[in-house]
Amino acid sequence: MTYELYYWPGVQGRGEFIRLALEEGGVRYRDVGLLPESQGGGVPGILQALAARGRPRPPFAVPVLKAGRLLIAQTPNILLYLGGRLGLAPVDEAGRLWTHQLQLTILDLYLETFHTHHPLGDGYAYEEQKSAAKRRTKDFLAVRLPKFLGYFERVLVLKGGRGPWLVGPRVTYADLSMAQLLAGLAYAFPVASRRELRRRPRLRALHRAVFARPRIARYLASGRRLAFSNEDLVRHYPELDR
Repeated sequence: MTYELYYWPGVQGRGEFIRLALEEGGVRYRDVGLLPESQGGGVPGILQALAARGRPRPPFAVPVLKAGRLLIAQTPNILLYLGGRLGLAPVDEAGRLWTHQLQLTILDLYLETFHTHHPLGDGYAYEEQKSAAKRRTKDFLAVRLPKFLGYFERVLVLKGGRGPWLVGPRVTYADLSMAQLLAGLAYAFPVASRRELRRRPRLRALHRAVFARPRIARYLASGRRLAFSNEDLVRHYPELDR
């Protein structure tokens, strides 16, 4: 099967969590948003996928994954589907649910990171909400970020010494997403995230281990991975990084 991923071109966003799973799984996929419009890609290709809203089970928004006749939306839902098929989740029900639970918590932190620079909503430019952003970010860096990272570090401690992974002795999609989130935090808040991770050695080890994996390393070196930017969901504003 050749999977088709539908996500907006030019940004990593939520689509990158899915790209990393597809890359680690070693499967063929078409990143429709990055294809030329002449090949059914770009924004028109994305809008075509969203036109499936007329179906009985329509997607609300991208990312959307086309797998055969299935059209699957929502990042954690897509990863739940891929995890079992790409060997990126445990085979037992308790393990699958635990991996999914971790993924949902990772995406909670991802969304809170976005809200630091757009606390009033993405309908307003950052410059229109800078005062609110500073106030929101102050709480995020002082309270929310340490709470989340402390939780994930504790998960790794309680799991024991079976490798650097969150769930068991093998990498899962939750590990890939955790590493991606840490990379995004390092881009958005290089000073604050470095300070927080200084006290989280297991999270640092997980981050290194994911991006050292052969397929992930080849993806990073291929030029296909988009760079972080201030057009994305995770952004860097120096005045917020304290």
